[in-house]
Amino acid sequence: MAPRWLRDPHRAFTRNALLTRLIGARASFSTTPASLRLWFWLAPTLTAFVGGLLRFVRLGQPESLVFDETYYIKDAYSYLQSGYERNWAEKANDLFNRGIFTALENTPEYVVHPPAGKWMIAFGMWLFGPDSTFGWRFSAALVGTLSIFVLALIAQKMFRSTILGAVAGLLFAVDGHAIVQSRTSLLDIFVMFWALLAFGALLLDRDDGRRRLAARLSTLAKAHGGVPGKNLLYGPWLGVRWWRLAAGVSLGLCIGTKWSGLFFLAAFGLMTVVWDMSARRIAGIKYWVAGAIVKDGIFAFVSVVPVAAVTYLATWTGWFLSKDAYDRNWAPSNPSTTWGWIPDALRSLWHYHSTAYNFHTGLDSDHPYKANAWSWFVMGRPTSFYSQYPVKGEDGCTADKCATMITSLGNPLIWWGGSLAILFLIGVWIAKRDWRAGAILVGFAAGYVPWLLYPSRTIFFFYAIAYEPFMILALTLVLGIVMGKLGDPPWRRQQGALFAGIFVVLAVALSAYFYPIWAAEQIPFEYWRQHMWMPSWI
Repeated sequence: MAPRWLRDPHRAFTRNALLTRLIGARASFSTTPASLRLWFWLAPTLTAFVGGLLRFVRLGQPESLVFDETYYIKDAYSYLQSGYERNWAEKANDLFNRGIFTALENTPEYVVHPPAGKWMIAFGMWLFGPDSTFGWRFSAALVGTLSIFVLALIAQKMFRSTILGAVAGLLFAVDGHAIVQSRTSLLDIFVMFWALLAFGALLLDRDDGRRRLAARLSTLAKAHGGVPGKNLLYGPWLGVRWWRLAAGVSLGLCIGTKWSGLFFLAAFGLMTVVWDMSARRIAGIKYWVAGAIVKDGIFAFVSVVPVAAVTYLATWTGWFLSKDAYDRNWAPSNPSTTWGWIPDALRSLWHYHSTAYNFHTGLDSDHPYKANAWSWFVMGRPTSFYSQYPVKGEDGCTADKCATMITSLGNPLIWWGGSLAILFLIGVWIAKRDWRAGAILVGFAAGYVPWLLYPSRTIFFFYAIAYEPFMILALTLVLGIVMGKLGDPPWRRQQGALFAGIFVVLAVALSAYFYPIWAAEQIPFEYWRQHMWMPSWI
């Protein structure tokens, strides 16, 4: 039998009927009880508060550059001085750790990552001073904490559950991989943040677009006796989508931090157009694929890609304003009859990008913590950011031998459970076409799959922070399935809630156990060895 809205078309195109089909029955936020409205904001805030404590307490430890901070923090200081990267003299790290910056030279430095993330690091150094180790890492910790809040809100919206929103936020707050990334100034935490913001903006755009579609189709139906008539062939144009513009800005900043953000731009751009196709199909539009492409897809491209491109170029403002940044004057020295009509600054920047691309694709040097992307599922080779082994009497060590470590090792229960959840969601999407599963898988794939294309390139496990929020969402959705639906029998709901609760409690307890090796706390050497569950973790 045909759906009721097909059998009764005059009632099918009222605004309420369209909204019910497109978005589902939802209680208005204004009519929701005040206690629930309070928890809508309070639950994400509390999880972010917990995560903030784990990130900001002792943030200045260790009081020295660790791992790749040697590049990005010093580049950030250079930005504060001249707006672009400059070379450093030998043994610059020793001086920099002591708050002495005389090793900064006047010659431009060749770097292969865009400026956005380094400008964000520079912000913390500007606030607290370049000699403050807390200031070095402030922006990373702030972004890591805000990401918890954003992820909890996204989970609430996707799953329509304050409890599941709190679960997602809490799991992200206590996971060690996210904690380490938030306590050290590397670029990948900023890639994750801007990609997550873009995803959230497109999630809001999804509902906004469907509300617009319902409003415009119902208006057209009223004007034509209750049925939109020929307007059902392709459907109406939905106007300027402001949340898509916001996503374009976020994706421009994501790419402006690392070029791996390009994969999020491509994946999210396709995802939002597919969402529009689905909306037009559900609304009853005949040529819903062509309608979505012509009426929405072209404008989606204009709203996202050019906006991202302009935002990306804006992150290079310091380079454009300089007179002697690296490759800044390449074009005048290399005139072109073919491309001479392009401004010299843009030609110079293009040449800079081409050399950087060749560097990235040709990077295959060996490294003790190199980790093939396939191993990320089980955390086969986490990266050691910092390690010191004082003996008794040194640096307050009271055991025969101690260890002070920073290891980008995730919470095993969260990571192994999250990897299984990703595989499970593939089946959920195939079987049920659940849009939430599909969206999570798109975000995960954008952050993970591209690294499979470069099996010989030198890559590290900490790159996985880019897709971690989507892994957390996958795990949360599976826990929600375990907890059951509102209409399930009470015993089913109780058992599901008990299992999910035990999982979350164990995850928090496991994070407490591993926290010392995430936050550079000094522990006995044997206690550290007890945390190394796999030989490849050492």
